[in-house]
Amino acid sequence: MDRKNEPVFTQEQLAGLSEKVRLLLPEKRFLHSAAVCDMVGRLADLYDPGHKSELQAAGLLHDLTKHWSTEDHLRVCREYGIRVTPLDELTPKTFHAKTAAALLPDRFPDFATLTVVSAVRWHTTGRAGMTVSERLLYLADYIDDTRKFPDCVALRSMFWDAHPERMDDRERADHLRAVLIASYDMTIRNLLEEGTPVSEETISARNDLLLEQARAAMAARAEAEKEKKE
Repeated sequence: MDRKNEPVFTQEQLAGLSEKVRLLLPEKRFLHSAAVCDMVGRLADLYDPGHKSELQAAGLLHDLTKHWSTEDHLRVCREYGIRVTPLDELTPKTFHAKTAAALLPDRFPDFATLTVVSAVRWHTTGRAGMTVSERLLYLADYIDDTRKFPDCVALRSMFWDAHPERMDDRERADHLRAVLIASYDMTIRNLLEEGTPVSEETISARNDLLLEQARAAMAARAEAEKEKKE
């Protein structure tokens, strides 16, 4: 095998990481993380096979600090120089992505590749200009098989019932984008109903995807027109 096509982490390394994470998380949180690891592996097979093992590692590590108190998150933010705004303090559920990503190079240096750290950092809010790897972990966290919330179930069906494995590359990319937009719509709607602030990164992520969708549609129409003329 060409070494450039070999996985970054072996299955043995991932199994060892899983056992370490199991000791750090409450049982329910670990089961979710293991399910995200499985789901993101399936998504990577379709969209990003070169980063599959890194995404599986990110799946195991993404909620490393989710069970922490707000005080613990704020302490780590101070220690690592992470900027905290008043809006952040009103949305404490977003802290864990920041603190987990900050801790990875120290706590799990063997797994703290750029792909792993960035996927963990943006798996909750997303951001404008998300990489494919970041998108996949974000989606896997939303639709893993332990998720029973109606929106999660609906989004999981929306993604898999369309049979993305039968699509060509462009159709598959369009499908992923559409599902991500739907996920942001669900998230923002729920936050509005709760009266909770919406992260600026979440709004930027959704808007960026809508812009990308519009550009893709324009390109497809231009290509169709060109084919008609030929």
